[in-house]
Amino acid sequence: MQIKKNEISNLMGKKILIVEDEDALASVLLAKFKLEGFEVQVAVNGEEGLEKIKAWQPDLILLDIIMPKMNGYEVMENLQKNDNKIPIIIISNSGQDVELEKIKKLGAIDYIIKTQINPEEVVAKAKNVLNDLTGYVNEKVEKINYGYGQAVEEENLRGGVKVLLVEDDSFLRDICYKKLIKEGFNTIAAVNGEDAVKKIGDFKPAVVLLDIILPTMNGFEVLKIIRSHQDKTVREALVIMLTNLGQEEEVKKAMDLGASDYLVKAHFTTKEIVEKIKSKLGL
Repeated sequence: MQIKKNEISNLMGKKILIVEDEDALASVLLAKFKLEGFEVQVAVNGEEGLEKIKAWQPDLILLDIIMPKMNGYEVMENLQKNDNKIPIIIISNSGQDVELEKIKKLGAIDYIIKTQINPEEVVAKAKNVLNDLTGYVNEKVEKINYGYGQAVEEENLRGGVKVLLVEDDSFLRDICYKKLIKEGFNTIAAVNGEDAVKKIGDFKPAVVLLDIILPTMNGFEVLKIIRSHQDKTVREALVIMLTNLGQEEEVKKAMDLGASDYLVKAHFTTKEIVEKIKSKLGL
């Protein structure tokens, strides 16, 4: 898909701060973003990064975790304490569950694994944040990053309890998907309500993790379709709603519509999702 001219102009001059102590990586990212028309600065440690954040007020921060003087966690904790809401994409060394859980709680909106860095992927993620180029960027990033872009027929070969994860937040979707696969669940993901409905019919999941607020069709509508589905397996699926804080009325509505349970996004960990599913299924 082509990027429209007005979308390009909206990005011109946006400020990117790269906080990275590896000169080679920082130089590559600096050159790539400048080529794309962004204003870019580099900080070589967390302390310098924090100073530039406060002085320069970038539109987006690329932040390494392991750095001298002040690590990425400390930078994020400082920003969170001061209610600084500049979006942050983490440059992760390991991509391990514990690290991802921690940066999610500290407010990161996405991450990139350092050993797998592709400058195009980094730019795509940045554009997704800065200009909401959902159609262009999601297609590109998911093709690079995720295993659930395959045909449903291929997914059916995995074995294990079938789980459909319906979540439009790419970061949360990614870490939940990886955890479920790691735990042996046959998992696919959907990024919006319409996508979920199509995959429900094809995949026939035993478990659906369903966000309430979704593009194209909300979680309530998807839940109604599940509970009235002609296929008994789908109709009787375990449906766990994923909610935001302060959605008590929405939770009640979902339970009245036949949801099996719910989890509040700000509180749960991926381990707790797995435990909830296993408990409900008696595994």
